[in-house]
This record gives sequence, C-alpha cells and structure tokens, in this order.
Amino acid sequence: MQIEFYKYQGTGNDFVMIDNRQEIFPKDNIQLIARLCDRRFGIGGDGLILLENDPDTDFKMVYYNSDGNQSSMCGNGGRCLVAFAKKLNVIDDNTTFIATDGLHHASVADNGIVSLQMIDVEDVKITPEYVFMNTGSPHHIQLVEDLEHYNVKENGASIRYGELYGKQGSNINFVKKIDETTFSLRTYERGVEDETLACGTGATAVAIAMNVLGETKANSIDLNVEGGKLVVSFDEKDGHFTNVFLKGPAEFVFKGTIEI
Repeated sequence: MQIEFYKYQGTGNDFVMIDNRQEIFPKDNIQLIARLCDRRFGIGGDGLILLENDPDTDFKMVYYNSDGNQSSMCGNGGRCLVAFAKKLNVIDDNTTFIATDGLHHASVADNGIVSLQMIDVEDVKITPEYVFMNTGSPHHIQLVEDLEHYNVKENGASIRYGELYGKQGSNINFVKKIDETTFSLRTYERGVEDETLACGTGATAVAIAMNVLGETKANSIDLNVEGGKLVVSFDEKDGHFTNVFLKGPAEFVFKGTIEI
C-alpha cells in the first residue's frame, strides 16, 4: 500500500507527518514506524505523528518515538502538527486539539511561529544536583560547565538508564546560563536514545527549572537549542506554573509517498 507523508521540522526536531483521519495507517506496527523514522532505510525523523479525528476538538495528536513506540507529549512535534493541520485546511490560525497529556491550545502567527500551550506544572522536584518535572514528558535538568563540549549522549544515557529513573527512564537536559533571560540546552531524548537538535518539552522544563532555582526572575525565557531558538513563557504563583507556552518555528520540509 502506498501512503502519503509530509516532513516537518521545528528547530531541527524533525517528524514524519501522516493524515490518518481515514484511519488507514497500521498504527500498531512498531517495526514499520521505526523503519519510516530510520534515516538510512526510511524517510527519517525523530518521531512519527498521526493527525486523527477527534469528536470534541479540531484533531487528535498521536505521537511515536523513532523506536516505533507510542510516547508521551512532544512539544515541537505538537507545534509542527499544528502547522500541518493548517496546511491541510483542518484549522485556520487558532486551534484546540487533544494529545496524550490532555487538551492543548495553539496559534499560528503570520511569520509561521507556532505558539503551543503546554500543561500546567505544579510538581517540581529540586535536589542539589538536578531538577525533575513532567511537562508532558518527564525531564531531568542539570546545569553543567562547558556545554559546548559536553558528552550529551554518553552522560545522558548514563542517567536515563541509571537507577534514578528505572525502566521508564527520563529525558535528560544539560543547561548553561547565558544571561538573565537566556539559557542554552542540549537534550538526550529517550525513545530516540540520542541527542536531538531540540526538545520542546525539554525547553519548557528548563525554563521553569531555571526560574525555580532563581537563575532567572523572568517569565519569558529564550532557549538556545542546537537547531535554533525557542521561547517559553508562563505565569507563576506559589510554585504553580500556568499559561505555559512554547513558541518557535515549525516548517514544512517536503512531502512524498512511500510503500508500506
């Protein structure tokens, strides 16, 4: 069977997008999804995303990591899916959709910047070595020296597979402060099992963590990721973070068909 796909990227986080409103994609075929995400034997991507019908919102987001397994929320993937939905004329400039972590609101600006509302964050674990929270996906955040030369894959894997997070694991973020409102980060993503050029839920977690640690008093924070720049804004009251928005570019790369 031939299937049409679209390729999108958001700050270097790239995704295979498929319009599955007719429910023709074999979504339980883990090996197929992994092959489509493979950069040598398939289309290539950090993940695969299905756009599906939902009775109560504009559409449903179904996200798979590049290993073929369905996963938790992906912020940059969500932003790219919003851009994809607009390209398909499913939405105009504003939308509400459902994902694995609940309801999301999003908008697309004239310059192509997609702003995606993330879940509220209330439970933040702070230790002397790291901060941990769930921003739709679990994230470990720690400040490091010499981020540019840091071995993200080796150190990230060591923490991800270590005793701290058990079998489920976590995404691992390493952070460097640039100034009072700007931070650089590099992320090891579970499911991809490597460093990715960006991670939206990771950027969201880093922004909140830096505020919690007192590294910044700002509620709009610039994040330098390997694939570009993201902005995270939020409201904070008594350690509760609401109106959390992830903003950045989401760009169409190409479309094609592939035999599955």
